[in-house]
Amino acid sequence: MIKLVALMFGLFLSVSVLAAPVNVNNASAEEMAASLSGVGQVKAEAIVTYRKAHGDFKTVESLGQVKGIGTKTIAKNKKDILLSDPK
Repeated sequence: MIKLVALMFGLFLSVSVLAAPVNVNNASAEEMAASLSGVGQVKAEAIVTYRKAHGDFKTVESLGQVKGIGTKTIAKNKKDILLSDPK
């Protein structure tokens, strides 16, 4: 019984870590890779590189301009993508 509770707690904790909202206009590649589903280190670095070259993202959909970030990835993460820090 204790093992089952520990397993369920571990699964809950791992899911909640993945669902952390992240501001794509100031987060590091490491933060984005850890927070967004389907976005690993390489894609996260591409987001940072694009942001440095073109400025902040104005819409969540504009992430689609980054090579390797498609509409499915955006849709899957839309609730976790922030364009500014919460107030």
